[in-house]
Amino acid sequence: MTDSAVPAISVQGLVKEYAGRRVVDGIDLEVQPGEVFALLGPNGAGKTTTVEIIEGYRNRDGGAVRVLGVDPGSGGSTLRAKVGLMLQGGGIDPRARPLEILRLFASFHEQPRDPIELIGLLALDEVATSPYRRLSGGERQRLGFALALVGRPELLVLDEPTAGMDPAARATTRELIRAQRDDGVCTLLTTHDLDDVERIADRVAIIDHGRIVGAGTPSELAVGTTARLNVWFRSPPSDDDVRLMASDLGGAFEVARMTTDAAHLTLTGTRPDPKLVSRVANWAAARDLLITRLQTSGGSLEDRYLELTGDSSVGSTATRDRTDDR
Repeated sequence: MTDSAVPAISVQGLVKEYAGRRVVDGIDLEVQPGEVFALLGPNGAGKTTTVEIIEGYRNRDGGAVRVLGVDPGSGGSTLRAKVGLMLQGGGIDPRARPLEILRLFASFHEQPRDPIELIGLLALDEVATSPYRRLSGGERQRLGFALALVGRPELLVLDEPTAGMDPAARATTRELIRAQRDDGVCTLLTTHDLDDVERIADRVAIIDHGRIVGAGTPSELAVGTTARLNVWFRSPPSDDDVRLMASDLGGAFEVARMTTDAAHLTLTGTRPDPKLVSRVANWAAARDLLITRLQTSGGSLEDRYLELTGDSSVGSTATRDRTDDR
């Protein structure tokens, strides 16, 4: 195994440009052995490019990158054997079967894990000899994770590892990631599921427009969120009504800003409490405005992510649409 004193991933001043446009603009990050590190960001923020450079798949235009102590651009097969990749899309022959695919990948390594053991760990027993084309989305994800593990990697790079999985498979995958951490394996995780991040990530970095805009543990990032009260109406309040509301609440609450977007009203700058909710409800009732939804927010990783990026494609499994395992 790699010396624990050497960072598993070290990125300094990373730069990448496409057609003169800088998509990665001076990123710095360091990930230690045995750490689960989540890299978050909207589509087009530079997250995927950063990960591809770390994988050695794409060349950089500036900065320094070391993976397990070596440059991923020149590490060759020796480095690739130490990195387990779980990617979206697969590229697997639709006629191939999970057990034979795992046996093939195991043959590429000197001391692979037992493919039959991995079939059991990832609950693929019932489909071990089924053609890949017949596997569900969740089963394909679990096979992808098994393929990432088969070479006993020192670094795991996982792209949306629990996408399409049912709750039981999600829980199993999270436990396997924790087990890898306990064995000293570093995991670089990219996902839109913040449930995964909050449950298993030791640290998080958020990328937007090619730069890191927030970093720390999930709890450290959540602390900096702004408290909000979000109210949705069946029909939008008039501008005059909103101004009257601002005046009315401003005398009793420290409302820093209110914005309207169609039938959605957001109050920020004050901690929502029962008195504020009651005042808003009474104000709406007096104007015959039906509240269809009311939500307080602030103090979560999702809130902080939205503040920093404005990207609404992330969330928890309770708030995002997702594909079932079958």
